[in-house]
Amino acid sequence: MARISCIILGGGKGTRLYPLTKERAKPAVPFGAKYRLVDIPISNCINSGLKQIYVLTQFNTASLHTHISHAFRFDTFTKGFIEILAAEQTFDNSSWYQGTADAVRQNLIHFRTENPSDYIILSGDQLYRMDFMEMYRKHAESGADLTLAATPVDASRASSLGILRIDRDGNVLDLVEKPSDERQLDGLDIPADMVPPGMNHGGDYLGSMGIYIFKSKILEESLDNDFTDFGKEVIPEVIRKKKVGVYVFNGFWEDVGTIRAFYDMNISLTLPRPPFNFYHEESPIYTHIRHLPSTKFNLCTISQSLVAEGSRIDNASIVNSIIGIRSNIASGASLDGVICMGANSYESEIQKKNNAEIGLPNMGIGRGTAIRKVIIDKNARIGDGCRIGVDNIDRIEGDHGSYFYRDGIVIIPKNSTVPHGTVI
Repeated sequence: MARISCIILGGGKGTRLYPLTKERAKPAVPFGAKYRLVDIPISNCINSGLKQIYVLTQFNTASLHTHISHAFRFDTFTKGFIEILAAEQTFDNSSWYQGTADAVRQNLIHFRTENPSDYIILSGDQLYRMDFMEMYRKHAESGADLTLAATPVDASRASSLGILRIDRDGNVLDLVEKPSDERQLDGLDIPADMVPPGMNHGGDYLGSMGIYIFKSKILEESLDNDFTDFGKEVIPEVIRKKKVGVYVFNGFWEDVGTIRAFYDMNISLTLPRPPFNFYHEESPIYTHIRHLPSTKFNLCTISQSLVAEGSRIDNASIVNSIIGIRSNIASGASLDGVICMGANSYESEIQKKNNAEIGLPNMGIGRGTAIRKVIIDKNARIGDGCRIGVDNIDRIEGDHGSYFYRDGIVIIPKNSTVPHGTVI
């Protein structure tokens, strides 16, 4: 019988998502009003019947530890677990993870205790819903030593992915990691007579999704070296020496590892028919169960938005926005295209009175404040009468103290304060 262990790569510093990763690991970044990015791969594992899960990380792990320990608890009658493995010093190794492959290599000693027959290796910052057992069945039936999940992509997306070249039997012959010009794409497009089974919609190339199934012996052999990265080093070497198959995935899949991608994918959830469907009863996305009251709306106008539980919104106008847990939005506020991640706790009336005495805004969004196309991280305090992202002014990329500007998006960092009347 197959004994499959799942390994979720928690990522490095998460620089492309900074400042959202300033105080948390990338998989712990809030998403979709009430979730965290790590909930996606973990839920896919659970829905696939796979409950031996490791999460590898090394930067800002505290919030990730807290979230996983609160959200995912298997009963004592199953052999399931979710274990976070942060970089650790040993007598044999005193360095941090040097890359994705090195992270797995350093933890082989922990994985071996479960004596798995195969490993599924996943990324912690992608949005998709997949039955990994379907992929595993393809992997087992083909006799492949390694199977790569791939999705059809056009030329505009090819430069950001590893592109596969396959033969007529669906064997992978080559992997070109993030081809930067058209010359590197020559010969990688899929001829009409070589379209693999399961590929039923447009796409000139097969892009690697960063989802791999290794036979356990092959994984150990492929890491018996100094390679640090799967996509650039380990996978191409395995392709040259072993049988590598492909599993073509035709569902929705998106990497949300940049500020622009993160913003766009969040806002897309507000569409009447979003590209990713959280409303799927048979394959739900699991997260931390919070015992919070229902959200209260007082004289509000809200259109095409998601609002998480525990919020209070008074006489506000909200459109195309994501409102996170425990959000407090005061009278007269206007939000358009805003991702508001909410708060970790409520403020008492005494705290609010003390805030007023020293001129400190309450946690949340103040009276009469207008905000457009902004990401507001947790526990932010935005004062009354502010204008953020509304006025047509030139902004410079980078850190501006009370806010960041990246990929055309204004970001209010976690625990920050925007004084009353501020214009950004």
